[in-house]
Amino acid sequence: MTHREVDIAIIGAGTAGMGAYREAIKVTQNVLLIEGGEYGTTCARVGCMPSKLLIAAAEAAYFGQHTSPFGITYEKPIIDGKAVMKRIKFERDRFVGFVKEDIEEWDAVNRIKAFAKFKSDTELELSDGSTVKANRIVIVTGSSTFVPKPFEAFGDRLIVNDDVFDWDDLPESVVVFGAGVIGLELGQALSRLGVRVSLFGRDNLVGPLSDDVVKFKARETFMEEFDFHPHGDVTRMEKVADHVEIDYIEDGTTKTNKFEYALIATGRRPNVDQLGLKNTTLELDERGVPQFVLATGQTSVGHIFIAGDAVNNIPLLHEAADEGKIVGYNAARHPQIRAFIKSSPIAVMFSDPQIMMVGESHKQLTDRNANFAVGSVDFAGQGRSRVMLVNNGILRVYGEEGTGRFLGAEMVGPRAEHIAHLLAWAHQSGLSVSEMLERPFYHPVVEEGVRTALRDLNAALNMGPVSPTRCMDCGPGA
Repeated sequence: MTHREVDIAIIGAGTAGMGAYREAIKVTQNVLLIEGGEYGTTCARVGCMPSKLLIAAAEAAYFGQHTSPFGITYEKPIIDGKAVMKRIKFERDRFVGFVKEDIEEWDAVNRIKAFAKFKSDTELELSDGSTVKANRIVIVTGSSTFVPKPFEAFGDRLIVNDDVFDWDDLPESVVVFGAGVIGLELGQALSRLGVRVSLFGRDNLVGPLSDDVVKFKARETFMEEFDFHPHGDVTRMEKVADHVEIDYIEDGTTKTNKFEYALIATGRRPNVDQLGLKNTTLELDERGVPQFVLATGQTSVGHIFIAGDAVNNIPLLHEAADEGKIVGYNAARHPQIRAFIKSSPIAVMFSDPQIMMVGESHKQLTDRNANFAVGSVDFAGQGRSRVMLVNNGILRVYGEEGTGRFLGAEMVGPRAEHIAHLLAWAHQSGLSVSEMLERPFYHPVVEEGVRTALRDLNAALNMGPVSPTRCMDCGPGA
């Protein structure tokens, strides 16, 4: 058995782990990056990138079938499932390859392929039989798809999103459980690629949305396109021969349907249950995850830090990257640590129409009893959106009473990924609604809808008219 002593041990080589390593190595070369699985982040291997490849193929198939209002008609597309999956896997492997190349260029003495388990607050036992004593430890072990026990009834016809990207061909049918980001993105994309899809959600939720007005519009839109049950009442789940069967209640009647696969997209949970945390003095939350301070990544044991999907706070790549840098910075300098201000929250769902949330959500504002007003725009009549026949959606923006400060937004609609960035930058800059309206808006663009919503919000806030120009020689109040 070999034993090694290091300044910093980083458990996990995903997005957060890579960020932590890059920061820590700036201060000390005595860093050990420990990874038991294959190199390659969740995003590159089974998350954002392969899912966007599937969505891109779906959009190509869908667009050609919906151009007749322009006076243009295509023949029904021929969807070659094997070719679709071949491209997805090729590009997926290319993205993963870039990640692997980055890590494998790092000094071999600073990384090891093994699983780690705590023996104490300062010592780790590795699956290769060696032990590591570390002055500081960073937990960045990521997360895994969570499958509730009742779904095990589907046996080997049960799949999670990771499995989709290893298909060699598209199936004939899939039933999807979970109307969060993963379920909606994959369910809609598969449906557009000719797969017969039924999607069952719970509690009428649609992705991360919390504003009932936006949520209702999203539900209405997706239900019109494919078989979506926002609050599915499924009474039987079973594997029968080489397919799955379900019974569900619709309009008071029990219906039966069968599919090739059951895709479970009911969420992810942190990979901490195999870390031997019971051997430490760490304080854990109800999920068994170490309690920590978000601004520093520090746990109840001062020299142990945690970040990224291992805490499952906001499981997004850019959040994991930022948090990884924070814990790497602080682990390298402990006991001197620094609190960092988080970037404004921003989340995007790549459905069609897209969904986005920026700043504080409607639920967060309501839960803290914030004194806020709402402005909105319906994209049905928005000029550029109507020109492109993507005029379907609603944007709701929130502002603080008294100060006029912009607080957040929720949206389902066209080009939401771009509007999200515009609003996130305004939010992080601390702009008021009036100041946002002084910024330029080109014509004709979809973003003009943002101006409409902000004008509505400004009126609701009773902040008075916004100056049409910025006069160079006007005095105060002019």
